[in-house]
Amino acid sequence: MDLRFVRFSFIIISALLGSQLVGQGVAPWPWWLRALTGAGSGAILVLIEAALHRVGRVSVRGFSAAVFGLLFGLIMAKLASDAIGLVPLDAGSVATIRVVLTWAFCYLGMAMALRGRDEFNVIIPYVRLSRHDRGEESYLVDTSAIIDGRLLDLCKTRFVEGRLIIPRFVLKELQAVADSNDPIKRSRGRRGLEILNQLRQLTTIDVRIHEEELPSIAETDAKLVKLGQILGTRVITNDYNLNRVAEFQGVGVLNVNDLAQALRPVVLPGETLDVKPIKEGKEHHQAVAYLDDGTMVVVENGRGFIGQQIRGLVTSVLQTSAGRMVFVRPENSQPKH
Repeated sequence: MDLRFVRFSFIIISALLGSQLVGQGVAPWPWWLRALTGAGSGAILVLIEAALHRVGRVSVRGFSAAVFGLLFGLIMAKLASDAIGLVPLDAGSVATIRVVLTWAFCYLGMAMALRGRDEFNVIIPYVRLSRHDRGEESYLVDTSAIIDGRLLDLCKTRFVEGRLIIPRFVLKELQAVADSNDPIKRSRGRRGLEILNQLRQLTTIDVRIHEEELPSIAETDAKLVKLGQILGTRVITNDYNLNRVAEFQGVGVLNVNDLAQALRPVVLPGETLDVKPIKEGKEHHQAVAYLDDGTMVVVENGRGFIGQQIRGLVTSVLQTSAGRMVFVRPENSQPKH
């Protein structure tokens, strides 16, 4: 059903209700004036609703939290009013106190519920149901993981299945990168948007846009961690700092870089590798080659073999923060001149 039809129907019903109202103790208004007043009141409410939607500050979860806070305030006001009723006061004073208590508790209940709406998990769309199979699992996706591109390959090969949740603030950050004046950033942003479009076309992945903005939190990484806590999902990223912060706060992380590192072929000293040195190393006698996965291979006494395919004996493997380095020595090979 179209929202415009709902708004129009609401104004018509407001006009009909207004035409049936008759004031007490005053001369009754003509029916058409009462209907016009009802329609005008309905139109004002519609305009308020449209304005709230336009500024984008009201979400389903925020509205639900406000309703819950209002109900809680009414209950507390009723309890407090009943307690005040035990005090011997005149009826006018009791009525005034009840009005003041109701007004105050309703405001406090709504304010507290809205301030704590990030932890408000009573609403049906945000209830975490138990998973029955892997296909129902959900993941929050970081901007860096989208731009990186390897997530698309993981989804195509069905190593990642289920639902990918793209927060609205991540999508805005990606659009800002795509609109950057820096050509490198602009290219990365457009690549990320293209990868998103390809992800939406996969049948094994359900890509959803999450509308919650979390305006009380400024940084995107902090928003992702908070949203991961609320929804009970893991975060897919390749950002080292986000990885550590999320794990510290109890949010699970799938780091694409860690996965790539774990899937690299294991090379042990004493094994042989077929490599092709392509450039000189730091030391005078060294040359540098690369494996298919990007692992750097340092060839001892290999400067004369640059540009040649050789077989090398692995002498040692060094793990650094930048990745794995393999040191090899040419095996029964003479440089070709």
